[in-house]
Amino acid sequence: MRAGVRTTENGVRPWVRAALRCGAVLALAALAFGTAGTAFAAPQPPVSVAPGADPLAQAKATLGPMLDRLHELYREAEAATEQYNGTVAKLATQQTTVADLKVRLEHQQAAVDAGGDLASQLAAAQYRNGNASDLAELLLTDSPYEAAVVAELLNTASRSQSEFLDRLKADRATLTVLQQLAEATLAQAQALAVQQEAGKADVAKRLAEVEQMVSSLTGAQRSELEQLETNRADEAQLAFLASGALGKGERTPSQAGRKAVAFALAQLGKDYLWGGTGPDKFDCSGLTSQAWLAAGLNIPRVSQDQWSELTKVPLNQLRPGDLVVYYAGATHIAMYIGGGLVVQAPRTGSVIKVSPIGAMPILGAVRPDPQAVSDDPGGSWKVPELPKGADAVTPIQPAKPENLPTPPVTAPPTTPTTPTAPVTPPVTTSPTGTPPVTPPVTTSPTGTPSGGTSSPGTGTGTPTGSGTPTGSESGSASASVSGSTNPKENEGSPGTTG
Repeated sequence: MRAGVRTTENGVRPWVRAALRCGAVLALAALAFGTAGTAFAAPQPPVSVAPGADPLAQAKATLGPMLDRLHELYREAEAATEQYNGTVAKLATQQTTVADLKVRLEHQQAAVDAGGDLASQLAAAQYRNGNASDLAELLLTDSPYEAAVVAELLNTASRSQSEFLDRLKADRATLTVLQQLAEATLAQAQALAVQQEAGKADVAKRLAEVEQMVSSLTGAQRSELEQLETNRADEAQLAFLASGALGKGERTPSQAGRKAVAFALAQLGKDYLWGGTGPDKFDCSGLTSQAWLAAGLNIPRVSQDQWSELTKVPLNQLRPGDLVVYYAGATHIAMYIGGGLVVQAPRTGSVIKVSPIGAMPILGAVRPDPQAVSDDPGGSWKVPELPKGADAVTPIQPAKPENLPTPPVTAPPTTPTTPTAPVTPPVTTSPTGTPPVTPPVTTSPTGTPSGGTSSPGTGTGTPTGSGTPTGSESGSASASVSGSTNPKENEGSPGTTG
């Protein structure tokens, strides 16, 4: 099948058929619109259409501004969600670092404590015997041979003790460095936690604006806007295919790409959820990242990172499994499945569906597995059979309450408890030449930072692996060295909520 030649049983492309239908529908919609456009554009009385004029002009003038504003709100919400997802991913990495430092600190503290105990024992023995006892024994020895042996033993003991003290000082210095690093890492994690809460609040604000506008529409108005949106998408797709940007022929996917496509299509009909990474709900980049993870490849979580870090490919080299990135800010992303189609998690209030590739402004495309060859070079690819309704009109409707974030309730951050550096006792040299050990300070350094810091917020709504926002987003973000390593978003793309 050539790219963009997907047809139905009667041989007509779905977007072509829709474009043929939408003329009459939108003309009627303009007359039935009533007062729906008062907040955006004053409704105009019906006018006669001159020969050669656009029969949809009146409908476009009435509905267009409202649809433009709605699209702007959707894009802002997606951008905020992708930014939030990016913060969550950074916080997860930072918390992993914090946990690793905690383990290293514990091990280093144990080494220092053990060395301190041994140093105390050596110092106590020296104190009991006196600094000159070994030298006196050597001078009073009757046998010259025995004196030489004793001298060598003393020399060896002196070197060994000196090496031990050097090692103990080095261990303590390493502990101090680790403690300082832990403090800095903890501070960074706490800053990310604050940023995460702010990101969630921004997403909640953007989505609330969308919900307010959509909820103010009547059912008829939503249907009219959906039809106009579909008409625009059909026109954009036809123009895109006519441009020849997809090239000729249909390329076959790689073996991993085939698995990624299968995973993505298996999610058709599941709810869109900001920050969702499944298994039941997804946002745009949550769907693409999880699809490739199921194929055995871990790609970045956020749409902007997928665009910047994965290998870019020209559109005329697209193969199923590649990712198509939309809008100048890379705030939305979808997966190409062949036939001029993509599978995507579109926006809040909608479900995962199949859409024309050219329905939105394309920024470019990326390939997660550029080194992998097509699993059927020279073969043909047929778009998998899609369930009924998989490419239906994207609805304009309020989101389910459980798919919306709860604005976080911020609380003032507490002052973190940070580790303190140990006190290193001074090292002196005895008259015998053997460096004695001064008993160390009895107060043992704590060494490890406490986990008592609290997150700056107690908001709920952090997406989890199930895709459903849970509480204690900020709890996991406390980033205490002894705290949890799971941020957890779920997810993870404020951008298009992708």
